[in-house]
Amino acid sequence: MDGFLAAAALLPDGLRRGLLALDGDSRSICEELRLRRGREAAALLAGREYGLGTGPVTERDLRAVLEAATGASLHTAGQQLRRGFLSAPGGVRVGVCGTAVWTQTGMESVREISSLAVRIPRAVPGCADGIWPALTAGGFRSALIVSPPGAGKTTLLREIVRRLSQDGLRVAAADERGEIADAWSGTPSFDVGPCTDVLTGAPKAQALGLLLRAMNPQVLAVDEVGSEEEAAALLEAAAGGVRLLATAHGSRDEPPGAVCRRLLAAGAFQKRIWVENRNGVRRYGVEELPCA
Repeated sequence: MDGFLAAAALLPDGLRRGLLALDGDSRSICEELRLRRGREAAALLAGREYGLGTGPVTERDLRAVLEAATGASLHTAGQQLRRGFLSAPGGVRVGVCGTAVWTQTGMESVREISSLAVRIPRAVPGCADGIWPALTAGGFRSALIVSPPGAGKTTLLREIVRRLSQDGLRVAAADERGEIADAWSGTPSFDVGPCTDVLTGAPKAQALGLLLRAMNPQVLAVDEVGSEEEAAALLEAAAGGVRLLATAHGSRDEPPGAVCRRLLAAGAFQKRIWVENRNGVRRYGVEELPCA
């Protein structure tokens, strides 16, 4: 299902009509829906919010979205809510804000929901065309994709996974939040290629280790590396000759975070891909990284 329509399907009638009233150009660049109790619903277009003219969002509206996202089983979605979001059909992710219910083991759930961020996923076949020669010259080598939030790094990751898999490489994807493949009942909603194995729902560090030991991958793919445990799992894979494809928050000009600095210093990646999104237009580039 198209990501925009998958997001629209989660909305109650009034909000859905407002969203579907967007013209084709606006639909094509819509990144998120922002639903805040007592405020007008808004669409995030090229980094800026625009009201949908639907009137104030109500608590009933917010609850309806959550019920739709969980198949009317919100009470069973506790594990996801502890991470602050829900995964919904079509690769849609619903971020949740409200009053956190906190225990000694961390956040248990969210009550008194105040706002939702409905992220719209998209497959963009061909988005890697411009960088493919530089990325695969001499054979694919481990690459780190960096971009600011919302610039399109997951979309590019998915497309590179698909193309590597089509070229016959065994790719294993640690898809904790379901944003890479959106697998439902064991079948990916997005095309991730014929030689790709996907593990959904497991914490990334544990998933990487499981995939490394169980699936004999040639390439390990993971979205948004951010913890020391994840870095350790990637370094273990790299030491065994597995190539890596990962994303992280960052930009073309800013230094990476501490976890990525550790990976780069260890020589885990040989190439860096940067992504920029300016007024809805994405630009990509590839650069060689110095040897450790």
